[in-house]
Amino acid sequence: IINNYLDRTQEAAVDKASPSGMHFRDSKRKVDYVLAYHYRKRLSRQPPGVGSPAPTRGPASLALVLNGGTAKGCAEPQRQDGGQCALQERPGTEVIELSPLDNLEEEKRLQREEYEHNLVEAGLEIEKDTENKSQGLSFVRIHAPWQVLSREAELLKIKMPTKKMYEITEEGGLLKTLNEIWCKLTEPLQPQVPQQENTKMKSLSYPFSREKIYLYNIKDKDTFFDNATRSRIVREILKRTPTKARNSMGIGTLIANNVYDAAYPLHDGEYEGQNDDMNERKLLYREWARYGVFYKFQPIDLIRKYFGEKIGLYFAWLGLYTEFLIPSSVVGIIVFLYGCITIESDIPSKEMCDQRNAFTMCPLCDKFCDYWNLSSACATAQASHLFDNPATVFFSIFMALWATMFLEQWKRLQMRLSYFWDLTGLEEEEEHPRPEYETKLLQKKLKKKPTTTENSNKVEKEKLTWSDRMPGYAANFGLILFMIMLTFSAVFGVIVYRITTAAALSFSTNEKTRSNVRVTVTATAVIINLVVILILDEIYGAVAKWLTEIEVPKTEKTFEERLILKAFLLKFVNSYAPIFYVAFFKGRFVGRPGHYVYVFEGYRMEECAPGGCLMELCIQLSIIMLGKQLIQNNLFEIGIPKLKKLFRKLKDDRTEPKEMDTNQSKDPQQWDLDYILEPFTGLTPEYMEM
Repeated sequence: IINNYLDRTQEAAVDKASPSGMHFRDSKRKVDYVLAYHYRKRLSRQPPGVGSPAPTRGPASLALVLNGGTAKGCAEPQRQDGGQCALQERPGTEVIELSPLDNLEEEKRLQREEYEHNLVEAGLEIEKDTENKSQGLSFVRIHAPWQVLSREAELLKIKMPTKKMYEITEEGGLLKTLNEIWCKLTEPLQPQVPQQENTKMKSLSYPFSREKIYLYNIKDKDTFFDNATRSRIVREILKRTPTKARNSMGIGTLIANNVYDAAYPLHDGEYEGQNDDMNERKLLYREWARYGVFYKFQPIDLIRKYFGEKIGLYFAWLGLYTEFLIPSSVVGIIVFLYGCITIESDIPSKEMCDQRNAFTMCPLCDKFCDYWNLSSACATAQASHLFDNPATVFFSIFMALWATMFLEQWKRLQMRLSYFWDLTGLEEEEEHPRPEYETKLLQKKLKKKPTTTENSNKVEKEKLTWSDRMPGYAANFGLILFMIMLTFSAVFGVIVYRITTAAALSFSTNEKTRSNVRVTVTATAVIINLVVILILDEIYGAVAKWLTEIEVPKTEKTFEERLILKAFLLKFVNSYAPIFYVAFFKGRFVGRPGHYVYVFEGYRMEECAPGGCLMELCIQLSIIMLGKQLIQNNLFEIGIPKLKKLFRKLKDDRTEPKEMDTNQSKDPQQWDLDYILEPFTGLTPEYMEM
């Protein structure tokens, strides 16, 4: 069923019928998914009295089943392809016609019609905006009826709760008493979420089957599948619905070809405001997604219900990781304070700072550098003791044990959540072929063009072989090797910068400049390293994704595993190459007086400070880690999405044609508000950040 908004009067009726923007025009069928696209048309005007040519319907046009009414002033024979209409006023007025702008726009329109027709054939119900302007943004709203939901849930083996309920009992004793005391102490930190209050009753879940529908606790077919499950089912259909044009497979290919701009499920409504209409989104914002409730525990069950199991597991892992950072931070502060307290009793620092020990050191450069006294490096030696003292040995052992305890605790929590969320068969559900793999396989079949039935049956069973994947593997090997060499080249470039800058500053006539050469060179070099790391991080993330795509992995699980491996390898080398150089290699290739090692003619290899390279390593770690947190994880992840959202809103407002009266404009619906949000790109970058 395709319902066409024919004019602004009907759109106003939609607004009144569906004030929340979550349902179709009938206020009964829920919007499960939205497709958005921009269109452009040629606006032609004819003088009064000149008749327009009779429109013809193309063979690929989609017959629209209209849900009530026709366009104002539009007779049935005047309707154009795709439900368009030649708007004809009273006799004596000019005629305005909307036609495709060019062949590319016409091709996109035909692809959209074919794709939407195939969605209807798959059982989905669709509601569309009318394209009654020369250009604009149009939405296709999709609803999955019960027949489609039950069919796909059975195909995907989605576990659903049955009528069988049982109570989860806890053993008594000391642990139960301690747990009750802990719950009372942490009661102010618990989120006020109704879904988390009753956790002692659990439903027995079973993969959905239409033949055994009597087993399931179905009170209302419209609410049996939650929003996350409905969106997931529709997404699977969108990913596997083909179009004949360009042999494309699924919504991903159509978005890549700019046939559609976006495909997304709807949020549950507004999250701000003081009205009594409470929804899950507003509840999450009030109890979780605000800076003001940072001290509260996470409503993990509600997060899982709203976003799905994968995102729920991510935030469960992140919450446990944050909790475990508290004891490690406390121990780290204690170790640092121990270094501050014992700095006066540190024997190496005392000997270096003692003015009576006149240790004369060799010049740091061959020209313009004089001999210097070891006591001038007193401050560096004392600062190194703050981070390199006997307590740091204990801290390193503690962190090794901490990592082991964290992993074991996460395994326990993961098994617990898997039990409560019925995720024991998650791997089985994820083994469906990716649309890109099916598209590649389809292209391979079309190239062979079998002539006999026997050959046709043989082709149907074919898979992508090593020869098909070899170009992708070769590109992976070559580009990854090139990227690693690029990282090493960047590190070497910074080393050359440090050596040449140190030599240049040593020529300065300003005594203060010469005395602070080491600090100046270290700080500026680390900042350069940070900028290079941030730039290469973004490049490597895009390259890793592209390299994984050209490999054409068969399943989503394989795709994610290969993407994580490539991204981790490239970003690990990028982030830690300069740190490893300072920690393990700097100062080991200097040489000795009379036989120094030179990088270039006249430039000696750099060496560590008299107190060692640890202080420089701490500066490098601090600037790189804090810089990445402040710039990459705050500016990039918070600021840039907000700027993109603002840019998309301004772009849509600017390109919106002024053909309609402003009095006829409608209030933005939920699909309008969600369209300007930043699209979800997956959890791989989030795990990589951690």
